[in-house]
Amino acid sequence: MRIRPIASEAKLSRRLFEQLAGEIRSGRLGPGARLPTEQALTRAARVSRTVVREAVAALRAEGLVITRQGVGAFVSAEPTRAPFRIEPERLQSLDDILNVMELRLGVEIESAGLAAERATKTEVRAIQAAVDAMGRAVAADRSAVDEDLAFHRAIAQATGNAEFPRFLQFIGRHLIPRRTVAGLPERMGGQRAYLAIILEEHRRIADAIATGDPKAAREAMRRHLTRSLDRYRKLGAEQKNAA
Repeated sequence: MRIRPIASEAKLSRRLFEQLAGEIRSGRLGPGARLPTEQALTRAARVSRTVVREAVAALRAEGLVITRQGVGAFVSAEPTRAPFRIEPERLQSLDDILNVMELRLGVEIESAGLAAERATKTEVRAIQAAVDAMGRAVAADRSAVDEDLAFHRAIAQATGNAEFPRFLQFIGRHLIPRRTVAGLPERMGGQRAYLAIILEEHRRIADAIATGDPKAAREAMRRHLTRSLDRYRKLGAEQKNAA
């Protein structure tokens, strides 16, 4: 295998990770093969040992290599079976963001229904508190992204299924793309008018959960997410037409 020197302006550990991952996925480094030593990689890529260690840690997190204490890093037996993940670097376009929002549909619609069926009084209060916090943020002319995240996470917690909050934690801030997508609030009359619509949609979801109505909760969440998708799609169409 051949490792090329890495340009200093790039994220060094990421670039080294990409080179090594390419060697593994292409089969040039097959299952069970040992990676070059830390010293060899440092010399070949002309980077520090810290960069090499970060790159190898990323390979391990992807399931591409395993490490053995005092021996080194070895290509996994099934390196193509890497865990699913959403890379922030890939979410550079509106289409990428829409894909993540579509992924949310199936999970969060069911999450709302299960929360309506299973939420304890404490969890219902937490959901309502998140809506109230969002209302205060909107009134103060803030983006309310953190409060929006807290609302969806409170619903996931109320499902009684630990996998739902874990999934939302995995998606992270990609869950609420308002900071990533510019132009939509202005198109809808400004940030306050736009967030007032979002807030009302959240209130309907919270009310349905509080009354223990799974059907209404699913429908309210479906309406919120599909309307958000429609808003972003219209913005995307306008941007393409203006280009």
